[in-house]
Amino acid sequence: MPGEIHIDDLASPVLNEVQRMAIEYGESRHTELSVDAVREEAVARTGLVDFGPDDFRERLGLQLAEMDADEERTGIGRMMMFGDCARYAANRLLIRDLLRRHPEILEIPIERPVIVVGLPRSGTTHLVNLLAADTRFRSMPLWEAYEPVANPNEATEVGGVDPRWTRCDRAWQAMQAAAPFVAAMHPMEPDHVHEEIELQLPDFSSYNLEWVARAPKWRDHYLAHDQAPHYAYMKTVLQIMQWHRPRERWVLKSPQHLEQLGPLLATFPDATFVVTHRDPVAVVQSTITMACYGARTGYRTTRPEWYRDYWTERIGRLLDASLRDRHLLPSDRTVDVLFHDYMADEAAVLEAVYQCAGIELTGRARAEIAAYQEAHPRGKEGRVVYDLRRDFSTTPDEVRSRFEAYLGRVDVRIEVR
Repeated sequence: MPGEIHIDDLASPVLNEVQRMAIEYGESRHTELSVDAVREEAVARTGLVDFGPDDFRERLGLQLAEMDADEERTGIGRMMMFGDCARYAANRLLIRDLLRRHPEILEIPIERPVIVVGLPRSGTTHLVNLLAADTRFRSMPLWEAYEPVANPNEATEVGGVDPRWTRCDRAWQAMQAAAPFVAAMHPMEPDHVHEEIELQLPDFSSYNLEWVARAPKWRDHYLAHDQAPHYAYMKTVLQIMQWHRPRERWVLKSPQHLEQLGPLLATFPDATFVVTHRDPVAVVQSTITMACYGARTGYRTTRPEWYRDYWTERIGRLLDASLRDRHLLPSDRTVDVLFHDYMADEAAVLEAVYQCAGIELTGRARAEIAAYQEAHPRGKEGRVVYDLRRDFSTTPDEVRSRFEAYLGRVDVRIEVR
């Protein structure tokens, strides 16, 4: 099993061969970051032309304009941005076309989901995958999140493999080659259960762009606008998935929900909520290390201090919003999970979640969860060693000062000193 991973070149990256080749290739290409170019690519991929309500153009245009104006963005970074947006636009066309042909999908209920809400890097991904191991739940693997509706122009591959799965696996293999430590920080293999805010991306509104780009202008637009319509759009796509592969209850998760508890509750009023908590300094150091490491191909300089300042404040905003709106969560359908408790006793946490959700933790469910745990031990891909002082020119106490309000309300165990 891999041991400790030390990433000691965040400020001045030492690129591997794949990273150098990707940058060189990107610089040899011209990528037009415009709404019309994205739309044209999506139409070419699907053969469809009806995008539905046109309000998405403004949001897509804002995102593309911010990336286009950033001289720090590399050619491969521009290509990645265009490719993602073209996929989202193609998904939008396919979603629209399917709903036109099957309007009954909109009548399918999404009842009593179990939703994990918590800071990034606080155990939400592992927890939702543990719950999803119970096959009574409906969950969303990454390949399905990337392309929720199959392209009718594509045939199933030999052996019955969905071409959407193959594309997702190819992207994961490429990511591992271009960013080999990503697997240790955030698994992205095709069958890994993913965040449902991916389903908001065909409507071009979520905080997702902030994770893959320096996008403060988009952040400000996103935070200034009501996200309820985009949560409703997300639910519609979940209805499509439920139509394709029905289950009685869904298991979902996203850190974004911390600052969108109002829209989340309006969309899923009968949900059970699992709120995770962790030392925010541990969250920040993990987040900024991952983001800064990923910037070595997408940007000409990695700017560790930028990520330090941006994500310290961004995590602070998430927590401030969660404290502001916590009263909205129904106490009888909410479970709080402290990270150190979860690390010490996963079984006890799962018992509490199932009890709160009113679901029996059967022998079969226990066996399925145990099989997942055995196949996915902690540290399977290695353990990243973080160093705020060396890599980000700050101390844990300096970062922690942003989170006094949260730490005064939640009894998390301090991990970073």
